[in-house]
Amino acid sequence: MAVGSLIFRLILIGFSDDLNLGSRPEVATPVTSLRRLAEGYWLRNSSMSPYSGSMYHGSPLLLHVLGPLTIKRVEGLPSHLFCSSIFIIIDFITAMLIRATGQKLMSTNHQSLQRLNLSCVQETMGCTNVGDLASLIFLWNPFTLVTCVGSSTSPIDNLMVVLAIFGACSGLPSLAAFGWVIATHLSLYPAILIIPVILLLGYGPDVPPSKLFLLEKSGESGSDYSSDKTCSKQRSKEGSPIHLFSWRPALCFILWSLIWSSYIFFLSFISLKEFGGLSEMMKKSHGFILNVEDLSPNIGVFWYFFAEVFEFFRSFFLIVFHINILFMLFPLVIRLRHRPCFLAFVYIAIMSMLKSYPSVGDSALYLGLLGLFANELAGDTSANRILSIVSILGSNEVPPGTNMNMAINVKP
Repeated sequence: MAVGSLIFRLILIGFSDDLNLGSRPEVATPVTSLRRLAEGYWLRNSSMSPYSGSMYHGSPLLLHVLGPLTIKRVEGLPSHLFCSSIFIIIDFITAMLIRATGQKLMSTNHQSLQRLNLSCVQETMGCTNVGDLASLIFLWNPFTLVTCVGSSTSPIDNLMVVLAIFGACSGLPSLAAFGWVIATHLSLYPAILIIPVILLLGYGPDVPPSKLFLLEKSGESGSDYSSDKTCSKQRSKEGSPIHLFSWRPALCFILWSLIWSSYIFFLSFISLKEFGGLSEMMKKSHGFILNVEDLSPNIGVFWYFFAEVFEFFRSFFLIVFHINILFMLFPLVIRLRHRPCFLAFVYIAIMSMLKSYPSVGDSALYLGLLGLFANELAGDTSANRILSIVSILGSNEVPPGTNMNMAINVKP
């Protein structure tokens, strides 16, 4: 199945010029457009700032990685063949990391059930292999397919986010820090993932839901209820896993984050030392994301709102829109502090819906990660309520081209 998805991507590359996905605002945004990256690379080779003309707003490091590939041509093949081939490999690596993360979650759940003498419960419920399921959902998701062949750098962003989660689940602070720093450097919004990543390193991967621990008691007869209740209490005191936060991996993650951040800033400074340095990068990349300077249509909510708002109120509503994400972080931490992997998924979903320049590539990531929790979401009402809230937030997204007055239900 995985190989079939890769072959299907290669077939789609042959029709990419006819599909013209790179010009679709749902696929490529001002931050992730490969065509804008090619323009920035051309400007840099012409001894001009890659941020001149307000075309390119990505990382200067991507210019060195993907820039040379945008100018390569092969006769009879699409012009962006090399970049698309790189994105196919990136999608495959991302899927394998998702699969490994799912296997890690299942292994942790199985160990917890064994410590509680409830390993038979997992066999009775017929748990799905969530690693394989999530990876296949990600690879065959239409959003992932169009992003891969649609001249967008979103696959790199998704890879770094998944790498951070995988590193945290595996107890590798250096790997988690690398993925988190690069993801934040590329698109800024993954900075909020520092909370679930630290919780993953401190508490470990998710534990089985409480309904599994109650299943054994509910299956016993009424005559044995009192003895079973006593045994369950004793078992919970002696054999249940205790969730104690481990500070050492969390502190290692912070240290590695500082090291990787310093390295990234140093490389960016070397790349832009003749064109304004780090201040130019911060203004034209992260500042561009926060100030929402490009109001071209996309699937988000920012562009049509700020196209109509008075300039006097622009700064106020920018703060309101961005702080709206922060308001959701801490209540979710309180509710899901012992489910850090699911917390990371919810954060990614919120981030994908409420960022200033969203694309279908962002949605492809959290839809793929949803498969990691197929067993828990089957009947977990609290998790379903959280997903319902996230879905309501996502319903605010309006397709590009929607009439502004219709979107906000106001007469002209």
